[in-house]
Amino acid sequence: METIKSVDGRLLHLGYHQKRYESVLKSFGIYTFHNLCEYLKPPSDGIYKCRLIYNENIVDISYTLYIKKQIKSLKLIYDNKIEYFHKSTSREVINELFEKKQNCDDILIVKNNLVCDTSIANIALFKDGIWFTPSKPLLNGTTRQRLLDEGRLQETNIKVDDLKDYTKLALLNAMIDFDIIQKYNLKDIIC
Repeated sequence: METIKSVDGRLLHLGYHQKRYESVLKSFGIYTFHNLCEYLKPPSDGIYKCRLIYNENIVDISYTLYIKKQIKSLKLIYDNKIEYFHKSTSREVINELFEKKQNCDDILIVKNNLVCDTSIANIALFKDGIWFTPSKPLLNGTTRQRLLDEGRLQETNIKVDDLKDYTKLALLNAMIDFDIIQKYNLKDIIC
């Protein structure tokens, strides 16, 4: 599955989505690819979430008017067995973890004492003038990869105990791009 942002009929960062789509198929031994831009025809007015479901064929394409979810707090949730290498419609494990968020807006998944991702986004943390992203995310998102390629992020292992050393947190995904949670201190975000 791919989620692609469309603004007034223009698909954003399609090259990164095409690359990930091809990479996923290759991991399953499939080496015949479609050019995604030939299949995607988003609405010409507004911001839409394009959802592309595929296997060796394009299975389904849908467009949903996008309304950004406000996330101001994250609950640390530990799961050392979770695997989510490919963006997928199968999110049962993530949904089960999300149910543990209590009064927080979302979860921040921790695997083997390393901070990974939220239920919907990769993350970046700010320290000493640099934005860092976990070296071992659950999913290498297209926005995360683009920002790494542009030199705007650096990878590092981020342990739970290291969170106190960071001052800001940003969420990264195709729909929100790079979205800094607007709280004064990172400690106010983690609940």
